[in-house]
Amino acid sequence: MERLGTGIGWRPEIADAVERMPGIDWVEAVAENVCPGHLPDSLRRLRERGITVVPHGVSLGLGGADRPDAGRLTALAERAQALGSPLVTEHIAFVRAGGSLTASPHLEAGHLLPVPRTRDALDVLCENVRIAQDALPVPLAVENIAALISWPGEEMTEGQFLYDLADRTGVRLLIDVANLHTNHVNRAEDPAKALAELPLEAIAYVHVAGGFERDGVWHDSHAHPVPRPVLDILTDLASRVSPPGVLLERDENFPEPAELERELGAIRRALEAGAVERVKTELRSAAGATPARRREPAGVGAGLYGEAGAGRRERTRGGDGEPLGAAAPGRPGEARGSDGEPLVAAPAARRLVGVPPTRREAARGARGEAPAGAAAARRGDETGAAGATRGAFGPPPQEGVDDARERLGLAQAALLSALVAGTPVPEGFDRVRVGVQARALAAKRADVVAKVAPELPVILGDEYRTAFLCYAQTRPMTDGYRRDALTFAEHLLSTGRPGDARGRRELREWWLERSGPAPRSRRPVHRLARATRRALSRR
Repeated sequence: MERLGTGIGWRPEIADAVERMPGIDWVEAVAENVCPGHLPDSLRRLRERGITVVPHGVSLGLGGADRPDAGRLTALAERAQALGSPLVTEHIAFVRAGGSLTASPHLEAGHLLPVPRTRDALDVLCENVRIAQDALPVPLAVENIAALISWPGEEMTEGQFLYDLADRTGVRLLIDVANLHTNHVNRAEDPAKALAELPLEAIAYVHVAGGFERDGVWHDSHAHPVPRPVLDILTDLASRVSPPGVLLERDENFPEPAELERELGAIRRALEAGAVERVKTELRSAAGATPARRREPAGVGAGLYGEAGAGRRERTRGGDGEPLGAAAPGRPGEARGSDGEPLVAAPAARRLVGVPPTRREAARGARGEAPAGAAAARRGDETGAAGATRGAFGPPPQEGVDDARERLGLAQAALLSALVAGTPVPEGFDRVRVGVQARALAAKRADVVAKVAPELPVILGDEYRTAFLCYAQTRPMTDGYRRDALTFAEHLLSTGRPGDARGRRELREWWLERSGPAPRSRRPVHRLARATRRALSRR
């Protein structure tokens, strides 16, 4: 994986500051906010200086029950090509539900929602990731998300879910340590346990961000300073592996550039502290391994090495007694060659030399699954990257995935309907938390509509937010934020609001300007012609 270094999320509000900021190796831009044919001048200048730009998608919905939309995949590919990016990233989340798959109304969440950690969801996600990989010109990395709610009946931990996803698809991982902290507070999940279960060699880069706690719930706001617990998780991760890149995210409430630089400095210090611990661990492991090597018969077996906080490491030896390669930290049971690439049939090789299966391999066998990496076939460099592996046994039968899509689609539609349309909360969910998530979605929806249609808060004044939240309670979003802004304006006008005539006139003019196929001309002669046509059409 390409070494990225230390970066920051590029946003238009801080574009000038990012250009002047010292020590920035790369930036990440929200893919949906970049137009390939009209790149912002700031991004062009950064690229000319050799700064890597990575597009970060938020609307693909790889964790949804439907297959990825071809148009969205094409748009993401175009942005990767326009920016000359070494990879693109997206989220392990669903953002929409309903439609033809479930014979129910199509609903948009407007935000990232967690997928259930079940076999059904994993099968669907793996197929969606493969579809995306085939459509993109560069490698894909997917991000773990923050969650306010938990699905009932989950079958895996977050670490196990990500491990199996990477193992089955070869996809890279974007690990957000702030999201691990969020899930620790909101779902009582142990970040250290998640890190210990991750395939660390699959990490593409790391996100760091801030948030706030209210009434025992952590909100991943990306609008507050990075707290100490998030930096501690970053140090823990860096003590296990040297991440190829680390990036600071900030989406709003932007501080002065000096404050952002201080946060980047804190991130670098957290990485350095983790690197020191990693070196100490490696030295202790090497010192303890030497006697074990002397006692081990030549040409036989695998020496087993200590935990070292990064997951069990195993080593397989060939007939000459030389090691075939160490398994990467956190990826149990995978032998590696001198080039660092996974060797095929690692579990089978260990069985031949009499080494018992790992706990994960035993669990796979109990479920009737193929061993991880068995007879893995390399995809090669078709994307221009180092390549990834896929199991030769391939994905589940198509009919099984189709059934899983239907079950997952029904579950996601029921949850999203409760969140945005006020239908009953599905059985097994925490009703209080679902209410918190519903209010958070409505608030985010109001914030984003105010950004895509900044005239609305100006026209409506203090009434805007109250009016929008009232509107959102009974009118779920179905077609994106820009359509949502127009529908909101239509709703207000149909109910005789705003109360003052001047406000209604301004809102109507705004709606007419944006609801037509082309902007309305401001030239008097054109306005007169339109009025004449309207008058004639009434006769």
